[in-house]
Amino acid sequence: MIRHCVMLRLTSDFDPSELDAVMRGLGRVADRLQGCGGFVHGPNRDFEAKSSDYPYGFSLDFADAADLKRYANDETHRKLGARLVAMCEGGAEGILVFDLEMPALTDQ
Repeated sequence: MIRHCVMLRLTSDFDPSELDAVMRGLGRVADRLQGCGGFVHGPNRDFEAKSSDYPYGFSLDFADAADLKRYANDETHRKLGARLVAMCEGGAEGILVFDLEMPALTDQ
């Protein structure tokens, strides 16, 4: 399983309603794609004071790398991603992405 984590360095003047619309759209993409699920999003509470530059983020899970690739290439995802880029400081530079490869629950 792969957990796809995305942190957003939003501009000071981003539109919260636009962010909400994009998150709802990404949730719908996750719901309709096979091998994709667990979409969650929300503000970064930064309890350890290590990531205050990224006030918002989301994550979702994929069964495997092929499912992540299908999501990355999905036309709706790409359009929503472009809207996120427009809300972030420095455009795409304001988006931090990391993919955690996790053992299947049966491997634990």
